[in-house]
Order: sequence, then C-alpha cells, then structure tokens
Amino acid sequence: MSRTPRTALTIAGSDSGGGAGIQADLRTFFACGVHGMTAVTAVTVQNSVGVHGFTEIPTDVVAAQIEAVTGDMGANAAKTGMLATAEIITTVASAVDKVGIGRQHDVPLVVDPVAASMRGDPLLREESLEAIRTELFPRATLVTPNLDEVQLLTGLSVTDVTEQRKAADALLELGPRWVLVKGGHMADSSECVDLLSDGTHVVELSCPRHDTPHTHGGGDTLASAITAHLAKGFDMPDAVAAGKKFIERCVIESYPLGEGVGPVSPFWRLGAELPNPTT
Repeated sequence: MSRTPRTALTIAGSDSGGGAGIQADLRTFFACGVHGMTAVTAVTVQNSVGVHGFTEIPTDVVAAQIEAVTGDMGANAAKTGMLATAEIITTVASAVDKVGIGRQHDVPLVVDPVAASMRGDPLLREESLEAIRTELFPRATLVTPNLDEVQLLTGLSVTDVTEQRKAADALLELGPRWVLVKGGHMADSSECVDLLSDGTHVVELSCPRHDTPHTHGGGDTLASAITAHLAKGFDMPDAVAAGKKFIERCVIESYPLGEGVGPVSPFWRLGAELPNPTT
C-alpha cells in the first residue's frame, strides 16, 4: 500500500476557467506532493476574459465542508482564497477555530486576502474588508496580499522596498504571525521582490520579472504552494522560499488560453514535455 501523503485544505471559490481559485490550489497541491481537500465558498462564472458573475455557497454549507474533511481526514495546513462576503468570512473564522486551524493552533492557516482584481479593482465591499482585518488576520499564520490589496486593507501605496517594509508592519498590527507583501505589481522594477516579515525577521525574496501577460492564478498558486510546504513540515521562511521558486517556474511556463489572460502553469512538475497538439 502507498504511504498516505500530507493533507492541505483550500477554502476558496471555484474558477470555471480552471486557472485560479480551488482549481489552481488543487493542481498546485498535487504538484507539490500533498493531498488537496476543498471547502467551496462561491461558484464563479468566468473565463480568460474576466468574471461574469458568481453565486455564494450558503454559510452553513461552507462550515460543514470544513468540519467534514478535517473531522475525518485531518489537515496539516489550510489556506483561504475568495470568501466573497463578510458573512462567509465570519463563518470561516468560526469554523477554523472549531477545528483547530490557525495561528493559535498547530495547523497553519495561510490567508490570501482576495480583495482586488488583476487590474486592481476592488472585489469586496468595505464590510468584507473589515471582516478580513478583524476576523481572519488575527487567526492567520501568514497573510499574502498583493500591492493593490495592501492599499485596500491599510491605505498604504507601495512603490518600493522601503514602503513594503512599512506595509508589512501595518499588516502585522492587524494580528497575523507572518506577512508576505508581494511585489509582483511593482511594474517599474525589473525584479519581483516579495518581503516576508514577522516583525523581527525580515527576508527579501527576489526573482527576475518575466515578460508574459499570462499570470492568471499566480497569487492563488503561490499561496497554495506555500501551504503545501507548510503541510509537509517546512518552517515559514523555507516554505515561502519554496513557494517563490515554484511560482517563478509556473510563470515561466505559463501559456495562452482563450481570448484573455492565460494561466500560470505547474505542468513542468510532470517532468516531461506536453504533447505537441499539431503532431
């Protein structure tokens, strides 16, 4: 019999285009060698061009999913993605407390505060942003906002590494144990610099900026890669470094799909070239 792998739970929305959301999380978990489980919070209607609508999952069903999988199979780490409403955020906060997930427990919780679109447009109302600040961040082992989300959550506009440090300090005041301020949206820089901090230890993780428009699901993929490595027992700096290496390669291997923005790709972990569809 095969050895049972470590487990990771994603609490997020479904992307019908398959490039982001729980679909990106599950394929990242698989590529990183952990068994993925899901608690679906919303079903989106989207493709490569954009999100055309979504339907929220009832809050009691969201909580029941979390309790069902963790009660039977356990979870070595968990992450959140699109939570859609303040009511769902509050429900998730209560559910992770109940099952022993989060910074006050042994099971780490990565909060990817999906609050802005790829173009920087807000995706959440202010009451939902406030629920993220007051309900989720104090329970988070790590939060992973991009620069647009930093501005929505703290009011700070980040354009360089010095301001990244100020943003990390502001986010830490909201209660998470660690903060990863992602620099991918700092378009004027030739490097993508992500800053990891717990208020005492500060680590800058840098990689070249790769010239591709196809970055759909990049934030989800990074957060889920970090979650997978936490599930495997990595400490936070090593898990984030491994996630950074993973997403860099996924961006390099991203591909066009549809008429809009294509997804980042973990197919490189298969260890072989994909078949050429023209042969």
